[in-house]
Amino acid sequence: MSNRSQKPLPPGWADRLLRFVCPAGLQEELIGDLREQFEQHVAALGEAAARRLYVRETLRFCRPYFISRQLRAMAAESKTESSSPFLNPAMIQNYLTIAFRNLAKNRVYSFINIFGLASGMAVAMLIGLWIYDELSFDKQFKHYDRLAKLWQFVKFDVEKSSYDVMPIPLARELRGKYADFEAVSLSVSRDVIMVAGEKKLMRQGSYVEPDFLNMVSLDIVAGSRFGDNDVNSILLSRSLASAMFGASNPISKLIKLDNKQTVRVGGVYEDFPANNSFKNVTFLIPWKFFAANDPGAKRDRDEWDSNSYQIYAQLKPGADFDQVSAKIKDIRMKRDDPPGYKPEFFLHPTSKWHLYADFKDGVNTGGTITFVWLFGSIGVIGLLLACINFMNLSTARSEKRAKEVGIRKAIGSLRSQLVGQFFSESLLMAMMAFILSLLFVQLALPFFNQVAEKSMVILWTNPLFWLAGLGFSLLTGVIAGSYPALYLSAFQPVKVLKGIMRSRRSATIPRRVLVGFQFTVSVTLIIGTIIVFRQIEHAKDRPIGYSRSGLIEVKMNVPELYGHYTSLRNDLLNTGAVSGMAESTGSMTEQSGGTTNISWKGKRSDTKPLLMANFVSHDFGQTIGWKLVAGRDFSREFTTDSSSIILNEAAVKQMNFKRPIGEIVRTNGKAYSVIGIVKNMVKEDPFSPVKPSFFLLDYRNVNTINIRLAPQLSASEALSKVERVFNTYSPDAPFEYKFVDDQYARKFGNEERIGRLAGGFAILAILISCLGLFGLASFMAEQRTKEIGIRKVLGASVLNVWGLLSKEFLMLILVSFCLAAPISYYILSDWLKNYQYRTELSWWIFVLAGLGALSVTLLTVSYQSIKAGLVNPVKSLRSE
Repeated sequence: MSNRSQKPLPPGWADRLLRFVCPAGLQEELIGDLREQFEQHVAALGEAAARRLYVRETLRFCRPYFISRQLRAMAAESKTESSSPFLNPAMIQNYLTIAFRNLAKNRVYSFINIFGLASGMAVAMLIGLWIYDELSFDKQFKHYDRLAKLWQFVKFDVEKSSYDVMPIPLARELRGKYADFEAVSLSVSRDVIMVAGEKKLMRQGSYVEPDFLNMVSLDIVAGSRFGDNDVNSILLSRSLASAMFGASNPISKLIKLDNKQTVRVGGVYEDFPANNSFKNVTFLIPWKFFAANDPGAKRDRDEWDSNSYQIYAQLKPGADFDQVSAKIKDIRMKRDDPPGYKPEFFLHPTSKWHLYADFKDGVNTGGTITFVWLFGSIGVIGLLLACINFMNLSTARSEKRAKEVGIRKAIGSLRSQLVGQFFSESLLMAMMAFILSLLFVQLALPFFNQVAEKSMVILWTNPLFWLAGLGFSLLTGVIAGSYPALYLSAFQPVKVLKGIMRSRRSATIPRRVLVGFQFTVSVTLIIGTIIVFRQIEHAKDRPIGYSRSGLIEVKMNVPELYGHYTSLRNDLLNTGAVSGMAESTGSMTEQSGGTTNISWKGKRSDTKPLLMANFVSHDFGQTIGWKLVAGRDFSREFTTDSSSIILNEAAVKQMNFKRPIGEIVRTNGKAYSVIGIVKNMVKEDPFSPVKPSFFLLDYRNVNTINIRLAPQLSASEALSKVERVFNTYSPDAPFEYKFVDDQYARKFGNEERIGRLAGGFAILAILISCLGLFGLASFMAEQRTKEIGIRKVLGASVLNVWGLLSKEFLMLILVSFCLAAPISYYILSDWLKNYQYRTELSWWIFVLAGLGALSVTLLTVSYQSIKAGLVNPVKSLRSE
């Protein structure tokens, strides 16, 4: 570093003051003279004296005349700047007038832009309504933040399983020994046949304790709630009361349940909303009624290992869910007879009932919240794609508006005014798109509700909806118009008006990146949609071990159907409408229960595996069409079959039997001989392995009638004959049945909803991306108009021009595909891990999606390419 001293300088603030007060034309001359004097004073008097003299001379120029003139100039500039469209109403009106004229002049361009924005807004709005509905689940409860449901983890073998069913004594234990609970209620749901006069209905409801009514903030619209001393009382939902009694007053009317007990209507409550965990509960009956009349409830009153009921709890203010869960965790294990499955009780807060209902090995793994994040991301991406289109289409037309910008700048327009003009146009189109999007949403809501299984409506009367919608439109307009406004307003008027303003080839790079992003998203969605539907079809094609065709189920809700198996079966077969009939515990599409109290030769003493128990009648296998692998079916020819057992393949594998026929299996203190092995039957999740199961003959524990309709008759004709037979046995009960096919199809509901929504969004993303592609092709064709004209003069054909413009997009799609393929592979591989029975990510799916995107791209670009190729070269080369 040099040791020489720096040249002395006058005070900087004095120079700035001088520049402020001095007219612009005199500044340089004045400051030059003062600097020269400053150097002389430094040499003669020293630096300090020179700086003082410099300040004195500067202050001499701060005369009122100069200051007032400068302030007048600043005021004039400020007044000019205040003509900003955001401050001057006249200018706002002028900008809007120009904006409307531009929209009317370019109708096709305006339609594409507004339609694209409206589509993106509509997608975001639909998804926003869906997310709002999901996040507001169960929030109708007054004490939402203090409510919970009891769950338990149990360990049958290696992995912990989770269940929301509890033993009855646990409720008494919580009420009596834990001060953190403000209220506790037992609950159990049932399908019940309800008869009042000539009206016969089957509905689902719950038996609950009185505290439950306060927990769920039950809204009584007529009558009153039941209390601790009420037994034979019932509360009906408004819809059920209307269905049962019409317009008449239902209070104090009598209803017969399952042709057995009679209850009196004590009150009517408002239906639970669609986004509520109890939306299917249409009636409420006191728990004491259930405890007094249900044999199972009587048996389970003091049974700690009978887990068949729900328990809801409300904590006292200030109590913490996790801390209370830690206190109650080992209630069962601390008793004198701890079970081998080691239950761990915990509280599942209301806020997690709907969104966080999935558990794996004792850990909450989420649930519906995954779809909230997924579709929320899709909504944001859909809007982003629409904004990208707006930018591309606006900048693609930049050369047509370049002279407008040049002339406006030449006659004195400030850049801020031009920015305001373009933002005004952008905001105008955004508001028009918002209005159009409301129409799209209103038209699409019925279909969207059907697909999503919702009852959503536009929140017309909610001020927050309008505030959010207008803010949403404003933000969209600013985002979508930011790049065009800043880009167009930066044009230099001299270059534009001389005709030498031409965008460089590099100017298309941002637009190519944006369109590439659009197609990356589109290809990813296409691949995702194909994989989702392949996964669904893969599970549907999975062998289920029995025949669903023509198989129906009838619940044995009334006592008249019990104890008449042989006569009922003969009567049904004699109609000619039935080819088989049998009874069982539970549905063919559900697993009713299991047991760990089972043993066999060679079982390890340190394991407690869970095997699913199925109680059936004779003819069950023949009726459902199960597939025997070894041995034989139950038969009336063998009186010893009451001590026989049939296993599925999973149970044989669990028991490690080499020759299972003849092996002895013990359960509940009784020995059974294995007589047959059947193929695994899919009764629960079609995407998961079949659980080990066994089948026993037992006519006491059955509750479902399985009927195989004769294939030679139509379903309606066969069902009519079957109904007449049932009416002879239970004339006061409605004939309610379910097709097993329909019940099984519902297991794919979530996946099919994801597939349909993803497919719809993929189509929309492709449509929006094609609009963006159209804009970029339009820009490139306009940019190369004279080049195309020269090429045509030199002999180029329309095909040559098409190839010239199209080949640039091939690389764009190739890059998009190369990005989309690994992204979609990573996401879908992770998604498929949720299913143990899953399809494969085949290479041809990615190729098909890429070819589809390429085809759509070429079709979109071809319009602009051929249009440019057909233009008369004389017209494109004519001097402007």
